[in-house]
Amino acid sequence: MTTTAIEARARGKRVRLNKPELLAPAGSLEKLKFAIHYGADAVYIGGQKYGLRSNADNFSLEEMREAVEFANQYGAKVFVATNIYAHNEDIDGLDDYLRGLQEVGISAIIAADPIIMETCRRVAPKLEVHVSTQQSVMNWQTVKFWKDQGIERVVLAREVSMEEIDEIKAHVDVEIEAFIHGAMCSSYSGRCVLSNHFTDRDSNRGGCSQSCRWKYDLFAKDQPLSAPLATDLPMFGEEDDAFTMGSKDLSMIEHIAEMIESGVDSFKIEGRMKSIHYVATVVNAYRQAIDSYFEDPEHFEVNPVWQDEIYKAANRPLNTGFFYEAPGHEDHIFEPEDKVVGFDFVGLVMGYDAESGTALIQQRNHFKPGQEIEFFGPDGTHFKQMVGIIRNEDGQELDAARHPLQMIKLQTDKPVKKWDMMRKKTGK
Repeated sequence: MTTTAIEARARGKRVRLNKPELLAPAGSLEKLKFAIHYGADAVYIGGQKYGLRSNADNFSLEEMREAVEFANQYGAKVFVATNIYAHNEDIDGLDDYLRGLQEVGISAIIAADPIIMETCRRVAPKLEVHVSTQQSVMNWQTVKFWKDQGIERVVLAREVSMEEIDEIKAHVDVEIEAFIHGAMCSSYSGRCVLSNHFTDRDSNRGGCSQSCRWKYDLFAKDQPLSAPLATDLPMFGEEDDAFTMGSKDLSMIEHIAEMIESGVDSFKIEGRMKSIHYVATVVNAYRQAIDSYFEDPEHFEVNPVWQDEIYKAANRPLNTGFFYEAPGHEDHIFEPEDKVVGFDFVGLVMGYDAESGTALIQQRNHFKPGQEIEFFGPDGTHFKQMVGIIRNEDGQELDAARHPLQMIKLQTDKPVKKWDMMRKKTGK
């Protein structure tokens, strides 16, 4: 994908001629299917080795094969994160693992360690190699270095600004990937060792315990540390809020036009550990925004509905990361933080009878008559209604949908489609 192929000039403004890739996280096979159904052009997953999310529902090679077969039906690609920094003992089995990825049809690996990149080139040449954000690439000369090594794509560090992206695209013709949404690391991504020291879990080998998200108390010594009777004096009272080092999450939905016009080739959403509801909601919002831009770039405006959708999936307050200016103290979360209203995924539409207006729904969380629910889907379904009479497949009336994966029938105020989702406010 070259600069000349994707860019043109109109009235002095850079205009994209083809859409950037929308790249979504998939922590499990089910999440992968939802991501693709809700608009992802590609998904990235983790295998059972060499990835930085060792606690995710990582994929076996057979599950990867099924994932690739499913993605191929929709013209989507599957990438595998192999982005650890390897120790000597991690190298055993690497050749066979990479050959296995190539054999099942994976399109690319995302790697940080040069030995993993070099080994992939040697034993699995059909796999593209994408330089991970863990390499913290922030300038065009480093991007050029990786291009000269034969790398197909560079995932930029999350600390890169829009101005720096413009400069990179002006100097180097290689695919660029950038995060547009999700959690931010309080350290340079992947370079933190708090988890190593606090829990003996290696952040750079997939074991991060997210120590920065913990709550801390702060103490002072009443005497120098060398004094034999030095004691800890709490600087906060019991009524005070604890301190954290957690940053706000990234969201570029309001600036999607600038992201498109920057020439970035792939828009990456963070969150392989996130829920199905998160993946579907966020992917769908960005899918609509990107498609809307390309329908009429000159008159494009951000739809407030997309912003509302993003907040329905948000875990923390949002900001624009490093894209426009270096974050300050206001971009970190100090208690009390702004509370985001959460939503639960409570049902998946499996079928719809237009004559009776009844949906067949697979229960995913507790709901009952009288509660307000909301339907949304990849084809534009979006409406609220109150839960009416719930029946099981045999037609018996139920006082609630309380059994996991139970199939129930519910009349809907508007037509729904298979793969539409049903949600409700958390705690309601």
